Amino acid sequence: MNAPAAIAENNVAAMIRDRLAVLAPESLELLDESGQHVGHEGARGGGGHYQLIIVSAAFSGQPLQARHRMVYQALGPLMQREIHALAIKAYTPQEI
Repeated sequence: MNAPAAIAENNVAAMIRDRLAVLAPESLELLDESGQHVGHEGARGGGGHYQLIIVSAAFSGQPLQARHRMVYQALGPLMQREIHALAIKAYTPQEI
């Protein structure tokens, strides 16, 4: 991977973490899997593939779909360009 690409990936990861701060996560693990999708249409367009594991009290009492919507809402416009695919595992602190 060349230096500009590594910097761009780090910037996207930082943007994702910054936007998810609104959910006050107790734990957040973000894995960039973009390298596994080289040649994929979304990768050619610049969007990354990520796996997210997030633990937040904000998910308490919320079904799975609502938790995912909360994550998507927090990420906002990043889902339009910087993120092509996002696998989400969203837990409450009690579920860990």
